[in-house]
Amino acid sequence: MTRVNDTPDLTFARKVLAAQPFSVLLGTRLTAFGDGEATLELDNRAELRQQYGYVHGGVLAYVAENAMAFAAGTRPGDRPLTAGFTVDFVRPADGAFLRARARVVRAGRALAVCRCDLVSVDADGTETLCAVAQGTISFAPPPGPSMREGKFSSSVRKPIAGSV
Repeated sequence: MTRVNDTPDLTFARKVLAAQPFSVLLGTRLTAFGDGEATLELDNRAELRQQYGYVHGGVLAYVAENAMAFAAGTRPGDRPLTAGFTVDFVRPADGAFLRARARVVRAGRALAVCRCDLVSVDADGTETLCAVAQGTISFAPPPGPSMREGKFSSSVRKPIAGSV
């Protein structure tokens, strides 16, 4: 996550989220960002459910991974890239929306270890833990000039002919 300056900023982080076509497709919201923590929210809707009516595990994995990357991205000047992560599903997710709260557990120069709790939030605001995740986030080299200026590519790369 590149910043125009070295101060973590929720407004800029929301622009980064808006530059992620998949996040836009799902309707992901960034509700908190700063001091090694980030919170993402995603409405539960029919298109995101599996055959039993619960939110699909892949959706939970996506929101956990992205929340951890954003938490790591609160560090001044860094551009986080997920190196790996695990998710443990503890209960089916079926509330009105999902909330993923991620925080940096430990950060070094090249890597950060993050943790994320995913809760299902009912219409009355009751939270139920549905999954926990842990991930390792690496930091990319300094950005090129367009990224330093806060410009993001909105184009989707097309596959090379003959590739899968």
